[in-house]
Order: sequence, then structure tokens, then C-alpha cells
Amino acid sequence: MKKFKKIFLIIIILILILIIAAMSYVIYNISPVNNDDKTYKEVIVSSGMGRREIADLLYEEKIIKNADFFYHYMKIKKADLIYAASYSFSPSMKASEVLKTLLEGGKNTNTVMITFKEGVNMRSIANTIAEKTNNTYDDVMNKIKDEDYLNSLIEKYWFITDEIKNSDIYYSLEGYLFPDTYEFASADVSVEEIFEVMLDKMDDVLSGYKKQIEKSKYNIHELLTLASVTQLEGFTSQDFKNIASTFYNRLDSGMSLGSCVTSYYGVKKDMTSELYQSEIDAVNPYNTRSGKMDGKLPVGPLGSPSSDAIDAVMNPVKTDYYYFVSDKNNKLYFNKTYEQHEQTISELQNKGLWYEW
Repeated sequence: MKKFKKIFLIIIILILILIIAAMSYVIYNISPVNNDDKTYKEVIVSSGMGRREIADLLYEEKIIKNADFFYHYMKIKKADLIYAASYSFSPSMKASEVLKTLLEGGKNTNTVMITFKEGVNMRSIANTIAEKTNNTYDDVMNKIKDEDYLNSLIEKYWFITDEIKNSDIYYSLEGYLFPDTYEFASADVSVEEIFEVMLDKMDDVLSGYKKQIEKSKYNIHELLTLASVTQLEGFTSQDFKNIASTFYNRLDSGMSLGSCVTSYYGVKKDMTSELYQSEIDAVNPYNTRSGKMDGKLPVGPLGSPSSDAIDAVMNPVKTDYYYFVSDKNNKLYFNKTYEQHEQTISELQNKGLWYEW
């Protein structure tokens, strides 16, 4: 009897040892590879990879401690459906967190991120779309000339009106596509899909200003036009506020906006070189430095205004400014009178702050 008790005790001890060993094995392998390393790295799970290949990949990338353990861990957790995608892992993640990340699904490696900068015009937008997707520059330009398409947008979006079809406007949707970073499923995304996302975002932004739009003596097309000019003339949110106020003051007084950026846009020239006097004086529906634009806005927007520029136009501040000028460090100076304006320019020239081509 004592012999059996001794054998039984030995068996119990062995079982306990095995249990402790098993628990230690699990605890060790489920713990992070490096608890102090919080950096993340992208790991791509390719199409056709099974649990074994995924476990081996994660071990090679030093995300898990043991490929065999993780393989069986995935089986126990019935992790059968792991999508081919890009996943972000850190060596500080536990095996359970790694598996959770896999099951939640990663980032589709075919996705395309496109950033449209604030103030960019339609030519730039078309070039960006051509660079990032399988569409061409002409695909974009042809789409904004498609009258049936434009009519569908006018019907769908409250802020788009027949004014975008004005024959004097260079690019029909100029100023209506909100500048931001957007993600699309693949480079096969269509121009219409890209425009829809950008217009939806503009809808969200403008919907917050419906009361201001109703009270304004300017319609939505004119307000977006003014916001686009404000955007291109300024550099900061405070700049935008003062610029918008200056423009409103000039318009109310029957003065022209006298905006250089409208001269550039009017002759379809980027603001990277000097304008000839003939271009400054050019008579077109955009150039507010010509002699026929007193008290008038350009026929349409010059580019995509930011939310700050839109807000500056929708919620104008009160100032008595009628003139402004910027130095070569992009600092703006505002003045009440033309004499003060000329004095500011003279001072900037004397200090070497005047922008010279």
C-alpha cells in the first residue's frame, strides 16, 4: 500500500511539474518579444498564406517568440480567415494582441492615398489624379466638361448650381472639390468616385454655414470664389480673416479686388514667375487687376479653399483695411489708405524684404 502511495505521489508531482512547465511555456511564448520596444513595423500577409506561413513570417519579423506555438495558438482560436493585407505590429505586443490585429483585418495593400493640397487648382488636381491612379489628365478634364455629369451633380448637391456651367469659367468644378487626404480602394478608382468623396466632404464643411450663406448678399458660388482668392493670398488663419475683411471692404466701396493671384489664374499661369504688364492688364473674367473689374468678383473660384479660408469668408471680421501686401518671408501688412500702403512697400524695399523676381 505504501508503495502505491509513493508511486501515486510521484505521479502527482510529475503532473504538477508538467502543468507548471506547460504554463511556463505558454506564459513565455504569449508574452511580448520585447516589452520595451514600442516601435511599429508593417508586415505584409500575402494572398494564399496559411497559418503556418503567417506564423513563420511573424517569427522572422521578430513579432512573436515561437512560430510553432503561434501556429497552434491560431488553430485553438480557430483563426481560419486572415486577409491578405498590410498589418502593423510592435515587438511589445502579446501574442493575443498580434492575433487580434490579424483577425481585425489589416490595411489593403492595394489602397491608394491621395493628398490634394489647399489652394490647388483643377490642373494640379488632374495631374495628381493621373499620378496616383490609372486615370489620365484628360480623363479628369473631359469629366468636368461632361454636361450630363454636371447636371447630375447640380441635382445631387445643394451647393452646386448652374453657375458652374458658365461658359466663361475655365474649369467647371474649380473650388468645389475639398482639399484633403483621401483613401481609395485601388488605383482603378474612377474620376467620378474621387470627385464624389471630395464633394461629400465639401458638403459636410459648407452645411455648417447655411445660416451665414442665407444672410449673405453673395451666393454660395461667389462665396467660394472669394474664399479661393483669400486662400491664395494668405498663409495663416489670421491672414485669411484680415484678407477677407479687406476684400469685403473693397467690394462694398466699389473698388476692384486688385488681387495678383487672379491675374495669374486669368492667364493660366502658375505663381512661380513674374507677370508681364500685358498679363497684369489682361481683360478676362478672372483678372481683378484689369480696368473692368471694379466691385466685381472673378467669374468663379481659382482653386480649392481650405476650411480656414471658407470660415474667414463666412464669418468675416470687421476691419478698416483696404490694402495689404506681403514680404518675401510671407508676412502680410495691412493698411487703411493707399498712402500707408505705398509707405509700407517703400519700407520693405529699403529693408530688403520686398519680393524680387
